[in-house]
Amino acid sequence: MRRAVNLRQVEIFKALIEHGTVSRAAEVMWISQPAASKLLMHLESDTGLKLFDRHKGRLVPTALGLRLYEEIDRIFVGLHQVESAIETVRRENQGQLAVGVIPALADAFIQRTTMGFLKRNPNVYCSVRPLASQWIVDSVQTRKLDVGIVSSRIDNPYLVTEHLQEQPLVCIMPLDHALAQQKVIRPEHLDGIPFISFKVDSYIGQKVAAIFAKYNIKTNIVMTADASPTLRQFVAAGLGISLVHPLFIAGIEDKVVIRPFEPATPSDLLLCYARDARNAQLISEFVKETKAVATRLVEELTGNFP
Repeated sequence: MRRAVNLRQVEIFKALIEHGTVSRAAEVMWISQPAASKLLMHLESDTGLKLFDRHKGRLVPTALGLRLYEEIDRIFVGLHQVESAIETVRRENQGQLAVGVIPALADAFIQRTTMGFLKRNPNVYCSVRPLASQWIVDSVQTRKLDVGIVSSRIDNPYLVTEHLQEQPLVCIMPLDHALAQQKVIRPEHLDGIPFISFKVDSYIGQKVAAIFAKYNIKTNIVMTADASPTLRQFVAAGLGISLVHPLFIAGIEDKVVIRPFEPATPSDLLLCYARDARNAQLISEFVKETKAVATRLVEELTGNFP
């Protein structure tokens, strides 16, 4: 009567197929090579199948061996799915928060905000998704996201909106730019200067276009960017200057010069969440942390203007 196959035999067999040699399989399994060889020999004996051919001192899987591996691999995939399900249930028991954020704030700002939130709520599982404002609003309404940070206006009776930070646009430029000598940047300073703009149909892109039109500025737009991280990097690299919300600069403030822009051109950022949100307490704490981080960052970024 054959002995029952045990899990250790199956694991070393799977490791052998995936890593090619007994020695490498043994290393992956943290056992000696003789122990690995013994497990494989017992597996072949206990199954009654010829799983390997011996060729120049190496074990080469037979067609039966490869067929068995396919079945074993399918079982292990199922086990991983069970593990994922267990982790999902665990996270739900802990509490979870899904956050959507516009790409402009998807690096340093959201990192500081989320870390501060998790420090106060260590048992919460938090996921963050960078998305355009319209997709964030749609996802909050359909409950795929719990809270969103957007730049566009929201007219939806099912969502609550709160102001995050309304701040005047600031001018950013390369460290060695000639305009760095100016204490304040005005429209006439932009005339003919290489400028990096957001897309004209974006929230800030529309504001910048309105400034150019109102003051009859001769535009010299050398690049149009879809996302703030791209725009900032090209400014830092010396391609041109730009006008942005102060929070968009977080994480790159040491690579650019920041100057106030006049006349003041306010730009707003908003938080949004469902009126009857399932985890209102977590959302409230996240909103509170987001506002606190935003206030601190704006003070840090604009508090040292010359």
